[in-house]
Amino acid sequence: MTPRAKLAFLFLPLLAGTSALALAQQYPAGWGPNPILPAPERSLIPTINVAKADPWPKGTHPTPAPGLAATAYASGLDHPRWLYVLPNGDVLVAESNKPGNAPKEGGIRAKVQKLAQKEAGAGVASPDKIILLRGFKPDGTADTKVTFMQGLTSPFGMALVGNELYVANADSLWKFPYKTGATSITAQGTKVLDLPSGINHHWTKNVVASPDGKKLYITVGSNSNVAENGMDAEQGRAAIWEYDLATGKAHIYASGLRNPNGMDFQPQTKALWVAVNERDELGNDLVPDYMTAVKEGAFYGWPYSYYGQHVDSRVKPQNPALVAKAIPPDYALGAHTASLGLAFYRGDLMPQYKNGALIGQHGSWNRKPYAGYELVFVPFTNGKPSGPPQVVLTGFLGKDGHAYGRPVGVAVDKTGAILLADDVGNIVWRITPAATNQGAAQ
Repeated sequence: MTPRAKLAFLFLPLLAGTSALALAQQYPAGWGPNPILPAPERSLIPTINVAKADPWPKGTHPTPAPGLAATAYASGLDHPRWLYVLPNGDVLVAESNKPGNAPKEGGIRAKVQKLAQKEAGAGVASPDKIILLRGFKPDGTADTKVTFMQGLTSPFGMALVGNELYVANADSLWKFPYKTGATSITAQGTKVLDLPSGINHHWTKNVVASPDGKKLYITVGSNSNVAENGMDAEQGRAAIWEYDLATGKAHIYASGLRNPNGMDFQPQTKALWVAVNERDELGNDLVPDYMTAVKEGAFYGWPYSYYGQHVDSRVKPQNPALVAKAIPPDYALGAHTASLGLAFYRGDLMPQYKNGALIGQHGSWNRKPYAGYELVFVPFTNGKPSGPPQVVLTGFLGKDGHAYGRPVGVAVDKTGAILLADDVGNIVWRITPAATNQGAAQ
């Protein structure tokens, strides 16, 4: 975060009477409620700037914000992507990656992206498992670490409703019987809903339950960057689906969301928020990823426009009537930061984060210099974002340009500690006040 941005946060109450544009100028470029968007830049060969994935050097660790500590709650994992905390405090970790049996994309772009993914540590086979972590040893690591489920298909999102655990695979939503305290589920499970799959340019499917437990919301990313595979391949994609548990019916809740991932309900308003990865290859500073409160029936632009009604001329034919309905998102999270994780802080252990959003930023590949590779916090007041971002955990990117870790899923455990999945370091990090986590990185 720039010194100017930090200053803006400290003096935010004094800025309350200023205009939205003036306030936006206190944010880092590409961040905040009113980001200033540069003109698009096009080039024959897109910017490829991949941070090579390397293991954490011995004795090193990410750097927490002052007053905080971070420990490796579990290490030696296999590409941990997503986290879910059960009511009894057990932590579920989805070990997952892109399905190996999906149809392959053709062309030079696809080949370049495949090489970039391999360099970035995303070229490993999908483990297709969920790991359970429980309790603490004296050194702060998990007392129990066992395989909870296996034989899944690129699992990602998880949600418990009553005694049924829902798991979002890359191609379908399933439910499994769950008993409190169980350390494994071996039941066959029941398919609830087929989900759009195929080429799976964006394969992750997240699922969350509404606060009343009556509905599920499922994210489905696009099949391309900007519909280069044709709109027929995008049916039902770039959207959030709503599934009614009572009727078994599903429909698209909101659309035009290129690659929605993290979802959570804001504690004060109960509104559904989502973190979205925006499009690539329009320049270093376009298009910012974002988070937004999701309005039922709303259209957010993809692929025809971005950040509201900024038309993307690469998409042909255009759809002016749909662009006219495009809603700008609520808060920009920086261009190419790959903001995947989103969790609101409900705990009491770190009151400075109460009701605000924690964002896991996986890190850029289409930008110079790099962006993301951090866990950040966005403060909320009365249910809305109210200030510039604050870094919670950084240091995942070495000075040599190598990525020792890449933040993904975020969760808050039963004690109020923050959990972060690192799918390159193969670690789940646990963040607490420094005084409560002796021996941790500070």
